[in-house]
Amino acid sequence: MKIACLSFTDKGKELGDKIRGLKDEEYIIHHYTNKEVEGGIKKIIPYLWEKYDGLVFMASTGIAIRMIAPYIKHKTIDPAVVVIDDLGRFSISLLSGHIGGANKLAAWIGERINATPVITTASDNRDIESIDLFAKKNNYYIEDMKEITKIAAMMVNEKNIGFYSEDNKIIDYPNLIILDDLQFFNLSQGVISSEIKNLNGLIIISSKTYNMSNIDIPYVYLRPKNINIGIGCRKGIERKRIIDAIETAFMEANLSIKSIKAIGTVEVKKDERGIIEAAKYFNCPIRIFTIDEIKEIENKFEKSQFVKDTIGVYSVSEPTAYLLGGKIIRNKLKFNGITISISKEMNNG
Repeated sequence: MKIACLSFTDKGKELGDKIRGLKDEEYIIHHYTNKEVEGGIKKIIPYLWEKYDGLVFMASTGIAIRMIAPYIKHKTIDPAVVVIDDLGRFSISLLSGHIGGANKLAAWIGERINATPVITTASDNRDIESIDLFAKKNNYYIEDMKEITKIAAMMVNEKNIGFYSEDNKIIDYPNLIILDDLQFFNLSQGVISSEIKNLNGLIIISSKTYNMSNIDIPYVYLRPKNINIGIGCRKGIERKRIIDAIETAFMEANLSIKSIKAIGTVEVKKDERGIIEAAKYFNCPIRIFTIDEIKEIENKFEKSQFVKDTIGVYSVSEPTAYLLGGKIIRNKLKFNGITISISKEMNNG
Protein backbone atom coordinates (compact mmCIF):
# COMPACT_ATOMS: atom_id res chain seq x y z
CA MET A 1 0.00 0.00 0.00
CA LYS A 2 1.15 3.50 -0.85
CA ILE A 3 0.61 5.73 2.20
CA ALA A 4 0.77 9.53 2.53
CA CYS A 5 1.52 10.94 5.99
CA LEU A 6 0.23 14.51 6.41
CA SER A 7 1.48 16.76 9.20
CA PHE A 8 0.54 20.32 10.24
CA THR A 9 2.68 21.09 13.31
CA ASP A 10 6.30 20.70 14.33
CA LYS A 11 5.39 17.77 16.57
CA GLY A 12 3.36 16.28 13.76
CA LYS A 13 6.34 16.60 11.43
CA GLU A 14 8.53 14.69 13.89
CA LEU A 15 5.90 11.97 14.08
CA GLY A 16 5.46 11.83 10.31
CA ASP A 17 9.20 11.49 9.79
CA LYS A 18 9.24 8.67 12.34
CA ILE A 19 6.43 6.80 10.56
CA ARG A 20 8.05 7.36 7.17
CA GLY A 21 11.18 5.71 8.54
CA LEU A 22 9.35 2.52 9.51
CA LYS A 23 10.23 -0.46 7.32
CA ASP A 24 7.62 -2.91 6.11
CA GLU A 25 7.12 -4.77 2.85
CA GLU A 26 3.40 -3.92 2.76
CA TYR A 27 3.64 -0.13 3.14
CA ILE A 28 5.43 2.51 1.07
CA ILE A 29 5.25 5.72 3.09
CA HIS A 30 5.68 9.33 1.94
CA HIS A 31 5.46 12.40 4.16
CA TYR A 32 3.97 15.80 3.28
CA THR A 33 4.08 18.78 5.67
CA ASN A 34 1.74 21.74 5.54
CA LYS A 35 4.63 24.23 5.43
CA GLU A 36 6.46 22.53 2.60
CA VAL A 37 3.47 22.07 0.28
CA GLU A 38 2.73 25.18 -1.75
CA GLY A 39 -0.76 26.34 -0.86
CA GLY A 40 -0.95 23.85 2.02
CA ILE A 41 -1.94 20.19 2.21
CA LYS A 42 -5.60 20.97 1.51
CA LYS A 43 -4.59 21.86 -2.07
CA ILE A 44 -3.21 18.38 -2.78
CA ILE A 45 -5.91 16.25 -1.11
CA PRO A 46 -7.66 15.51 -4.47
CA TYR A 47 -4.36 14.21 -5.89
CA LEU A 48 -3.55 12.17 -2.78
CA TRP A 49 -7.08 10.75 -2.70
CA GLU A 50 -6.69 9.36 -6.22
CA LYS A 51 -3.05 8.26 -6.11
CA TYR A 52 -2.59 6.83 -2.60
CA ASP A 53 -4.06 3.76 -0.91
CA GLY A 54 -4.09 5.44 2.49
CA LEU A 55 -3.81 8.84 4.17
CA VAL A 56 -2.47 9.29 7.70
CA PHE A 57 -3.26 12.66 9.28
CA MET A 58 -1.13 13.88 12.18
CA ALA A 59 -3.94 16.18 13.26
CA SER A 60 -7.34 16.31 14.89
CA THR A 61 -10.17 14.17 13.52
CA GLY A 62 -12.02 17.42 12.77
CA ILE A 63 -9.29 18.64 10.41
CA ALA A 64 -9.14 15.25 8.68
CA ILE A 65 -12.93 15.04 8.24
CA ARG A 66 -13.22 18.54 6.79
CA MET A 67 -10.42 17.91 4.32
CA ILE A 68 -11.63 14.56 3.02
CA ALA A 69 -15.41 15.11 3.14
CA PRO A 70 -15.80 16.36 -0.48
CA TYR A 71 -14.03 13.28 -1.86
CA ILE A 72 -15.69 10.41 0.01
CA LYS A 73 -17.57 8.14 -2.43
CA HIS A 74 -17.91 4.55 -1.23
CA LYS A 75 -16.10 2.21 1.11
CA THR A 76 -15.23 -0.10 -1.78
CA ILE A 77 -13.08 2.57 -3.47
CA ASP A 78 -12.14 5.18 -0.85
CA PRO A 79 -8.58 5.03 0.51
CA ALA A 80 -7.86 4.13 4.11
CA VAL A 81 -7.80 7.14 6.44
CA VAL A 82 -6.06 7.07 9.81
CA VAL A 83 -5.76 9.99 12.25
CA ILE A 84 -3.01 10.30 14.87
CA ASP A 85 -2.84 13.14 17.38
CA ASP A 86 0.44 14.99 16.93
CA LEU A 87 1.75 13.66 20.26
CA GLY A 88 1.34 10.10 18.98
CA ARG A 89 -0.97 8.84 21.71
CA PHE A 90 -3.81 7.44 19.61
CA SER A 91 -3.95 5.83 16.15
CA ILE A 92 -7.55 6.13 14.96
CA SER A 93 -9.07 4.23 12.05
CA LEU A 94 -11.36 6.87 10.54
CA LEU A 95 -12.46 5.64 7.11
CA SER A 96 -12.42 2.44 5.02
CA GLY A 97 -11.52 0.24 7.96
CA HIS A 98 -12.07 -3.12 6.29
CA ILE A 99 -11.73 -3.06 2.50
CA GLY A 100 -9.49 0.00 2.50
CA GLY A 101 -7.32 -1.42 5.27
CA ALA A 102 -7.51 1.47 7.76
CA ASN A 103 -8.06 -0.83 10.74
CA LYS A 104 -4.97 -2.82 9.92
CA LEU A 105 -2.93 0.32 9.20
CA ALA A 106 -4.01 1.98 12.47
CA ALA A 107 -3.03 -1.13 14.42
CA TRP A 108 0.31 -1.40 12.57
CA ILE A 109 1.22 2.23 13.27
CA GLY A 110 0.02 2.00 16.87
CA GLU A 111 2.24 -0.99 17.57
CA ARG A 112 5.33 0.69 16.12
CA ILE A 113 5.01 4.15 17.69
CA ASN A 114 3.51 2.90 20.96
CA ALA A 115 0.12 4.54 20.34
CA THR A 116 -3.26 3.11 21.29
CA PRO A 117 -5.13 1.86 18.19
CA VAL A 118 -8.74 3.04 18.11
CA ILE A 119 -10.92 0.67 16.08
CA THR A 120 -14.65 1.36 16.20
CA THR A 121 -16.08 -1.13 13.68
CA ALA A 122 -18.49 -3.41 15.52
CA SER A 123 -17.28 -6.69 14.02
CA ASP A 124 -13.65 -6.07 14.97
CA ASN A 125 -14.56 -5.22 18.54
CA ARG A 126 -16.44 -8.53 18.78
CA ASP A 127 -13.68 -10.56 17.09
CA ILE A 128 -16.00 -11.31 14.17
CA GLU A 129 -14.46 -11.56 10.72
CA SER A 130 -16.18 -8.97 8.53
CA ILE A 131 -17.68 -10.19 5.26
CA ASP A 132 -16.01 -7.51 3.16
CA LEU A 133 -12.57 -8.20 4.63
CA PHE A 134 -13.12 -11.95 4.21
CA ALA A 135 -14.02 -11.33 0.57
CA LYS A 136 -11.00 -9.11 -0.02
CA LYS A 137 -8.64 -11.61 1.57
CA ASN A 138 -9.88 -14.41 -0.69
CA ASN A 139 -10.33 -12.32 -3.86
CA TYR A 140 -14.10 -12.78 -3.95
CA TYR A 141 -16.24 -10.30 -5.83
CA ILE A 142 -19.03 -8.90 -3.63
CA GLU A 143 -22.23 -8.79 -5.60
CA ASP A 144 -24.35 -6.55 -3.36
CA MET A 145 -22.81 -4.30 -0.69
CA LYS A 146 -26.25 -3.30 0.65
CA GLU A 147 -27.07 -6.91 1.49
CA ILE A 148 -23.68 -7.32 3.14
CA THR A 149 -24.54 -4.42 5.44
CA LYS A 150 -27.75 -6.19 6.48
CA ILE A 151 -26.01 -9.50 7.15
CA ALA A 152 -23.11 -7.82 8.95
CA ALA A 153 -25.63 -6.21 11.31
CA MET A 154 -27.12 -9.65 11.97
CA MET A 155 -23.67 -11.03 12.77
CA VAL A 156 -23.04 -8.22 15.25
CA ASN A 157 -26.34 -9.18 16.89
CA GLU A 158 -25.36 -12.87 16.99
CA LYS A 159 -28.00 -14.10 14.54
CA ASN A 160 -27.79 -17.44 12.72
CA ILE A 161 -26.18 -17.09 9.30
CA GLY A 162 -26.25 -19.83 6.67
CA PHE A 163 -23.03 -20.39 4.77
CA TYR A 164 -22.70 -22.28 1.50
CA SER A 165 -19.36 -22.40 -0.31
CA GLU A 166 -17.89 -24.21 -3.28
CA ASP A 167 -14.50 -23.02 -2.03
CA ASN A 168 -12.66 -24.27 1.06
CA LYS A 169 -12.57 -20.99 2.99
CA ILE A 170 -14.91 -20.39 5.93
CA ILE A 171 -15.60 -17.03 7.53
CA ASP A 172 -14.80 -16.78 11.24
CA TYR A 173 -18.20 -16.37 12.90
CA PRO A 174 -19.54 -18.50 15.78
CA ASN A 175 -23.21 -18.67 14.73
CA LEU A 176 -22.55 -20.00 11.27
CA ILE A 177 -24.71 -22.80 9.86
CA ILE A 178 -22.70 -24.66 7.21
CA LEU A 179 -24.81 -25.86 4.28
CA ASP A 180 -23.48 -28.74 2.20
CA ASP A 181 -25.58 -27.60 -0.75
CA LEU A 182 -28.53 -25.36 -1.51
CA GLN A 183 -30.99 -28.17 -2.13
CA PHE A 184 -32.31 -27.55 1.37
CA PHE A 185 -34.20 -24.68 -0.18
CA ASN A 186 -36.02 -26.86 -2.75
CA LEU A 187 -35.74 -23.80 -4.95
CA SER A 188 -37.56 -25.29 -7.91
CA GLN A 189 -40.64 -25.89 -5.74
CA GLY A 190 -40.41 -22.66 -3.79
CA VAL A 191 -40.44 -24.53 -0.47
CA ILE A 192 -37.95 -23.86 2.32
CA SER A 193 -36.93 -26.83 4.43
CA SER A 194 -37.72 -26.64 8.14
CA GLU A 195 -34.02 -27.37 8.73
CA ILE A 196 -33.08 -23.83 7.76
CA LYS A 197 -36.12 -21.83 8.83
CA ASN A 198 -34.12 -20.43 11.72
CA LEU A 199 -31.59 -18.78 9.43
CA ASN A 200 -31.62 -15.00 9.49
CA GLY A 201 -29.28 -14.48 6.55
CA LEU A 202 -27.28 -16.40 3.98
CA ILE A 203 -23.78 -16.09 2.50
CA ILE A 204 -23.25 -17.92 -0.80
CA ILE A 205 -19.75 -18.39 -2.19
CA SER A 206 -20.32 -19.73 -5.67
CA SER A 207 -19.75 -19.04 -9.33
CA LYS A 208 -23.24 -20.40 -9.99
CA THR A 209 -26.38 -18.29 -10.01
CA TYR A 210 -29.37 -19.80 -8.22
CA ASN A 211 -33.04 -18.92 -8.38
CA MET A 212 -33.52 -17.18 -5.05
CA SER A 213 -36.85 -15.51 -5.84
CA ASN A 214 -38.66 -17.46 -3.10
CA ILE A 215 -36.13 -16.77 -0.36
CA ASP A 216 -37.32 -14.12 2.09
CA ILE A 217 -34.10 -13.63 4.07
CA PRO A 218 -31.17 -11.37 3.10
CA TYR A 219 -28.49 -13.17 1.13
CA VAL A 220 -25.31 -12.18 -0.60
CA TYR A 221 -23.20 -13.77 -3.30
CA LEU A 222 -19.41 -13.74 -3.00
CA ARG A 223 -17.99 -14.74 -6.37
CA PRO A 224 -14.75 -16.75 -6.37
CA LYS A 225 -12.45 -16.34 -9.36
CA ASN A 226 -12.58 -19.97 -10.45
CA ILE A 227 -13.95 -19.99 -14.01
CA ASN A 228 -11.64 -20.15 -17.03
CA ILE A 229 -12.60 -19.64 -20.66
CA GLY A 230 -10.94 -21.08 -23.76
CA ILE A 231 -11.67 -19.13 -26.94
CA GLY A 232 -11.13 -19.79 -30.62
CA CYS A 233 -12.43 -17.51 -33.38
CA ARG A 234 -12.19 -16.62 -37.01
CA LYS A 235 -9.87 -13.76 -37.85
CA GLY A 236 -11.17 -10.25 -37.28
CA ILE A 237 -14.23 -11.02 -35.13
CA GLU A 238 -15.10 -7.88 -33.22
CA ARG A 239 -15.13 -7.34 -29.47
CA LYS A 240 -18.92 -7.12 -29.07
CA ARG A 241 -19.56 -10.51 -30.66
CA ILE A 242 -17.04 -12.22 -28.40
CA ILE A 243 -18.45 -10.50 -25.30
CA ASP A 244 -21.99 -11.45 -26.31
CA ALA A 245 -20.93 -15.07 -26.89
CA ILE A 246 -19.32 -15.30 -23.45
CA GLU A 247 -22.30 -13.72 -21.71
CA THR A 248 -24.69 -16.05 -23.53
CA ALA A 249 -22.62 -19.10 -22.60
CA PHE A 250 -22.54 -18.03 -18.95
CA MET A 251 -26.25 -17.28 -18.83
CA GLU A 252 -27.09 -20.68 -20.26
CA ALA A 253 -24.78 -22.34 -17.74
CA ASN A 254 -26.13 -20.29 -14.79
CA LEU A 255 -22.66 -18.89 -14.15
CA SER A 256 -21.64 -15.41 -13.04
CA ILE A 257 -19.25 -13.46 -15.27
CA LYS A 258 -17.81 -12.02 -12.04
CA SER A 259 -16.17 -15.42 -11.47
CA ILE A 260 -14.08 -15.28 -14.65
CA LYS A 261 -10.45 -15.88 -13.73
CA ALA A 262 -8.73 -15.97 -17.14
CA ILE A 263 -9.21 -16.29 -20.87
CA GLY A 264 -6.99 -18.58 -22.92
CA THR A 265 -6.33 -18.94 -26.61
CA VAL A 266 -3.70 -20.20 -29.05
CA GLU A 267 -0.59 -18.24 -30.05
CA VAL A 268 -1.93 -17.76 -33.58
CA LYS A 269 -4.72 -15.63 -32.06
CA LYS A 270 -2.57 -13.60 -29.66
CA ASP A 271 -3.12 -10.36 -31.61
CA GLU A 272 -6.87 -10.72 -32.14
CA ARG A 273 -8.33 -7.37 -31.03
CA GLY A 274 -11.71 -8.90 -30.24
CA ILE A 275 -10.23 -11.34 -27.72
CA ILE A 276 -7.88 -8.74 -26.23
CA GLU A 277 -10.68 -6.21 -25.76
CA ALA A 278 -13.08 -8.82 -24.38
CA ALA A 279 -10.50 -9.69 -21.70
CA LYS A 280 -10.27 -6.01 -20.78
CA TYR A 281 -14.06 -5.82 -20.61
CA PHE A 282 -14.20 -8.76 -18.18
CA ASN A 283 -11.14 -7.46 -16.31
CA CYS A 284 -9.20 -10.71 -16.58
CA PRO A 285 -5.82 -11.75 -17.98
CA ILE A 286 -5.23 -13.58 -21.27
CA ARG A 287 -2.98 -16.62 -21.39
CA ILE A 288 -1.52 -17.59 -24.73
CA PHE A 289 -0.69 -21.26 -25.34
CA THR A 290 1.70 -22.55 -27.97
CA ILE A 291 0.85 -25.00 -30.71
CA ASP A 292 3.11 -27.56 -29.00
CA GLU A 293 1.33 -27.15 -25.63
CA ILE A 294 -2.01 -27.77 -27.27
CA LYS A 295 -0.76 -30.73 -29.30
CA GLU A 296 0.23 -32.52 -26.09
CA ILE A 297 -3.39 -32.73 -24.89
CA GLU A 298 -5.57 -32.21 -27.97
CA ASN A 299 -6.39 -35.93 -28.25
CA LYS A 300 -8.66 -35.51 -25.21
CA PHE A 301 -11.09 -33.41 -27.23
CA GLU A 302 -13.23 -33.36 -30.37
CA LYS A 303 -11.13 -32.81 -33.49
CA SER A 304 -11.68 -30.56 -36.50
CA GLN A 305 -9.60 -31.22 -39.60
CA PHE A 306 -10.46 -27.72 -40.87
CA VAL A 307 -8.96 -26.13 -37.74
CA LYS A 308 -5.92 -28.41 -38.03
CA ASP A 309 -5.36 -27.39 -41.64
CA THR A 310 -5.81 -23.72 -40.75
CA ILE A 311 -3.70 -23.23 -37.61
CA GLY A 312 -1.93 -26.53 -36.93
CA VAL A 313 -4.00 -28.00 -34.09
CA TYR A 314 -7.35 -29.83 -34.08
CA SER A 315 -9.10 -27.46 -31.65
CA VAL A 316 -8.51 -24.35 -29.56
CA SER A 317 -11.25 -23.60 -27.04
CA GLU A 318 -11.35 -26.94 -25.19
CA PRO A 319 -7.57 -27.46 -24.93
CA THR A 320 -6.95 -23.89 -23.76
CA ALA A 321 -9.76 -24.03 -21.18
CA TYR A 322 -8.25 -27.30 -19.94
CA LEU A 323 -4.72 -25.86 -19.84
CA LEU A 324 -5.91 -22.87 -17.83
CA GLY A 325 -6.88 -25.30 -15.08
CA GLY A 326 -9.90 -27.05 -13.66
CA LYS A 327 -12.49 -29.42 -14.99
CA ILE A 328 -14.21 -28.79 -18.32
CA ILE A 329 -17.85 -28.01 -17.46
CA ARG A 330 -18.92 -26.77 -20.88
CA ASN A 331 -17.47 -28.38 -23.98
CA LYS A 332 -17.10 -26.51 -27.24
CA LEU A 333 -19.97 -24.05 -27.74
CA LYS A 334 -20.27 -22.54 -31.22
CA PHE A 335 -21.36 -18.94 -31.87
CA ASN A 336 -21.04 -18.25 -35.62
CA GLY A 337 -17.27 -18.17 -35.97
CA ILE A 338 -16.52 -18.21 -32.23
CA THR A 339 -15.94 -21.28 -30.07
CA ILE A 340 -16.02 -21.14 -26.29
CA SER A 341 -15.25 -23.78 -23.67
CA ILE A 342 -15.49 -23.32 -19.92
CA SER A 343 -13.50 -24.95 -17.12
CA LYS A 344 -13.99 -24.63 -13.38
CA GLU A 345 -11.39 -24.95 -10.66
CA MET A 346 -12.72 -27.15 -7.88
CA ASN A 347 -11.12 -26.03 -4.62
CA ASN A 348 -13.23 -28.15 -2.32
CA GLY A 349 -12.82 -31.39 -4.22
